[in-house]
Amino acid sequence: MTLTQAEKDKIEAKERYRAGVRRKLAPDLEPRSGRDRILAGLLAIVFGSIGIHKFYMNRPGWGVIYILFSWSFIPGIAGFIEGIYYLCMSDQSFRLKYSR
Repeated sequence: MTLTQAEKDKIEAKERYRAGVRRKLAPDLEPRSGRDRILAGLLAIVFGSIGIHKFYMNRPGWGVIYILFSWSFIPGIAGFIEGIYYLCMSDQSFRLKYSR
């Protein structure tokens, strides 16, 4: 089966488009900070009730809120759920979402 020149040009244009998209996305896939998904998850599970994971994730406002409400069980439960969430994410999605 032989491809016509128009079909070859169409395939080549698609490949150029995909390569351009990959180049645009490649910087977002690089970690912009030293944050680690596993460490964030473990901090959230172990110390989630006082918001240590929020300070680690560079969200000090939420960390202070967690400390203020640490007398209730709500930050502990939320921290545990967030820790499981961090541990279940892929490294790539974690970097895209939290490395800004």
